[in-house]
Amino acid sequence: MYQSIPVTQAHITGGFWKDKQDLLRLVTVGAVYDRFSETGRFGALSGVWLEGQPKPHIFWDSDTAKWLEGAAYLLMERPDPDLMAKCDDLISWVCALQMEDGYFNSYYQAMEIENRFTRRGDHELYCLGHWIEAAVAYHQATGKDELLTACRRYVALVDRVFRVERSAAFDTPGHEEIELALYKLYRHTGDPAYMTLMRYFVDTRGVPGKDRTPAHFGGSPLYLQAHKPVRSQTQCEGHSVRAMYLYCAMADQAAEDGDEALSAACRRLFDNCVSRRMYVTGGIGSTYLGEAFTEDWDLPNWEAYAETCASLALALFARRMVRLSPEARYMDTAELALYNGALSGLSLSGDSFFYENPLEYSPLRSRIARRIPEAHAHAAIGERVKVFSCSCCPPNVLRVYGSLQEFLYGETEDTLYVHMFASSAARTRFGAIRQTTDYPRNGQVDIEPPAGDYALALRLPRWIQNASLAVNGEPAAFENQLGYAVLRRSWQEGDRVTLTFDIPVRILHAHPRVSADAGLVCVSRGPIIYCLEGVDNGDNLADLALRIGGAPRVVMDDAFGLPIIALPGTRCVPDDPSDPDQTYPLYSDRPYPRQATDLIFIPFYAWANRGENEMRVWLREE
Repeated sequence: MYQSIPVTQAHITGGFWKDKQDLLRLVTVGAVYDRFSETGRFGALSGVWLEGQPKPHIFWDSDTAKWLEGAAYLLMERPDPDLMAKCDDLISWVCALQMEDGYFNSYYQAMEIENRFTRRGDHELYCLGHWIEAAVAYHQATGKDELLTACRRYVALVDRVFRVERSAAFDTPGHEEIELALYKLYRHTGDPAYMTLMRYFVDTRGVPGKDRTPAHFGGSPLYLQAHKPVRSQTQCEGHSVRAMYLYCAMADQAAEDGDEALSAACRRLFDNCVSRRMYVTGGIGSTYLGEAFTEDWDLPNWEAYAETCASLALALFARRMVRLSPEARYMDTAELALYNGALSGLSLSGDSFFYENPLEYSPLRSRIARRIPEAHAHAAIGERVKVFSCSCCPPNVLRVYGSLQEFLYGETEDTLYVHMFASSAARTRFGAIRQTTDYPRNGQVDIEPPAGDYALALRLPRWIQNASLAVNGEPAAFENQLGYAVLRRSWQEGDRVTLTFDIPVRILHAHPRVSADAGLVCVSRGPIIYCLEGVDNGDNLADLALRIGGAPRVVMDDAFGLPIIALPGTRCVPDDPSDPDQTYPLYSDRPYPRQATDLIFIPFYAWANRGENEMRVWLREE
């Protein structure tokens, strides 16, 4: 059976992702902690609210739990007494909050305990799910089990109220998360009761007569993914983060139980997402209305919601799909989301964030949208902020990127998989493996495999060309299996495998049914999607056009951590308002004159780090 190499057995040692994890350790974890302290999220754990204090919110516990989980992953990598003390302090508040029957929730205990388990949309079980994930991570990092014990008591209550008695006012949670957390708790403790409760929540969702709460919470019959039983679902529907968390749980359950019907549903949903409803950046959720999926091919750029959490959740789902079938396309999707749609949510400085990640931004259009509030026109922000009123994304960035090493390796009884390229080391069933690379800056990966008789499978991402393998400097033939270069041999101590490939600049076209991108192209290199920004290219980016067949210049840029790309293009010759003879009319029966210009493309994740300005991913080709 396939298993990922867990976060406790893998470490990122250098390169692009080590730089990001260092940023999390040095800046992000402290910045998020300070903002959550200031806004009252941590103080709410007292379970008491007084006039004049920040009013607790139904999802604040999840913010705190995600921060704690992210901190735990950092502690796995390096001891930090101050960070551990902050974690222990929060855990002591949670344990003191717990009621005699096991329940704890800072909002309900402060505001309306008599109404617990009565409102499907109030995030109670979602918050518990994140507490469970934090408890497991903290136990793995420190060996301390206070929070784990508290969560197990709470889960026993949930099992009795929801599955055994069915005395709650609803059967399945409005915001999925507890399902996949229960699986993690089952794997960590070995207690089959958690798997039983997980199956109940997954299998009951959308079943007529069992899921008693109407499926139209949030204004859409599909919002909660409760429109059909999970094994009958064929399209990604509703709130995009909730959907992905449900699909993560479905994939976990399918793998654990060998449930082919559930596996088939996961494949259908994944394929619908990546072939019909995903942005080129790995963003999902094309409307701010419900943060939701809409219809196939509906991928507007300016209005794109593409929440940071949604891209992170897509990456988590894609990683789980590998367990059902080790195919390179799943990790291609995970990598696309991690390098683009999700990473855009974190500033280069590490202390400010995006919630939405549109593929086009204009300060002018933003001002227009906000000019008449009564019009309720949607406009994303053009500069990251330190904290949001709904601040789920910052701690989610912390916890997912803090445990990124869990994406790197996997194994079966006879095969060791290298899924993602990052300088790293891991302990596997075959022994220790070490990887050295500067990907995606260049196309060389060196692997020191453990000794033994097994197959080594290296993913061949779809965006590379001319891949070749060498073992100890000698060319080696390989078998391509579902996008993995597979070498079967008896490995010796000291063997070295070198994978080399080209990472060309690629010009991408959207499917013709994606009307927002008709006649447009975008630029990519490796897993990185690029964009134009006004600070490099002047204003009115919509006027820019890429010249067909132009040779790219790839230049390393330390500020962004990855290369920038220069390509030849054109733009209209600027008019001169001071000279009537050089001022263009509003409309003309002849094309306005154009001139050659260099177009400067930067990684999409790096936009909006130099002040508010225009940004575009898609542009015309000339």
